[in-house]
Amino acid sequence: MRERDTAVDAARRRASPRVRRERFKDFLCVAPALAFFAVFVYYPLVDLFRIGFTNWNLIRDEYKYVGFKNYKWLFKGSGLDTWLASLKVTFSYTFWEIVITLVGGILLAALFNREGKAFAAMRSIVFMPKYIAISTSAIVFMWILNDQYGFLNYVLGAFGVGPVAWLNSERTALTSVLILTGWRVVGYGMMIYLSAMKGISKDYYEAAELDGAGALKRFRHITLPLLSPTTLFLFVTTFIASMKVFQSIDVMTAGGPYESTNVMVYWIYDLAFVQFRVDRAAVVASVFFVILLAFTAATMKISNKSVHYDS
Repeated sequence: MRERDTAVDAARRRASPRVRRERFKDFLCVAPALAFFAVFVYYPLVDLFRIGFTNWNLIRDEYKYVGFKNYKWLFKGSGLDTWLASLKVTFSYTFWEIVITLVGGILLAALFNREGKAFAAMRSIVFMPKYIAISTSAIVFMWILNDQYGFLNYVLGAFGVGPVAWLNSERTALTSVLILTGWRVVGYGMMIYLSAMKGISKDYYEAAELDGAGALKRFRHITLPLLSPTTLFLFVTTFIASMKVFQSIDVMTAGGPYESTNVMVYWIYDLAFVQFRVDRAAVVASVFFVILLAFTAATMKISNKSVHYDS
């Protein structure tokens, strides 16, 4: 036994130069990707935190380090109320986009989980809005939701409902943006769930049917648990994307009226390129990044206990 171990160690030592060369070749293959991420992702992220410790104003040519002054402005100064209000609006928007994507997507997937050209055409129609540019869609929905000559108010007027100031009222502005969002994202959720449903073995349903389980029970006790990995994927990706919403807000409401749609990314944009306070924008962006990271990590950790990967 000892002689065999000695022979194995000797073989490993002889092979080590070749192994090191192979590993070095592997590293050379991934080095361009690592360099790309270092230059365009990690360096800007580190520099973002650095800028937060300066008093950089685009109106001035020079800036200096001021320590935690901008963080005090955000957490203890005049920026606190706006930050909390923006965070509330952002989480509210995110919550409803997640609900629309998950609930609407899984219901449409169950409805369109049929074979045939008619169902394929309907799936394409529902999914098509995902490919339309947000800015283009937002302009069209601004016409649909216009309080004077919009199509939606015209339809409501036919039923005796007075005109609604969809984009010009604090109560309905965020709902108006969510109408556009739902129209765009529900088809994407449907297709992701539909592809996952196609991967579930028919044996589960046949066995449950033999035991007398109806369609609703099969959906509740088989489909939903086996779709949990897909639900987790959609939840995390939708959460991150919706927290970073910008284009639809910028085109449709510009954060108004009265900051009722002033989501976090739009506020960062306003601080940097309207108020020219890059230092404050960097602080808000840094804190926002930490919040996203913490929520995503917590979601992944908690969901490990309730996600089923056996399909």
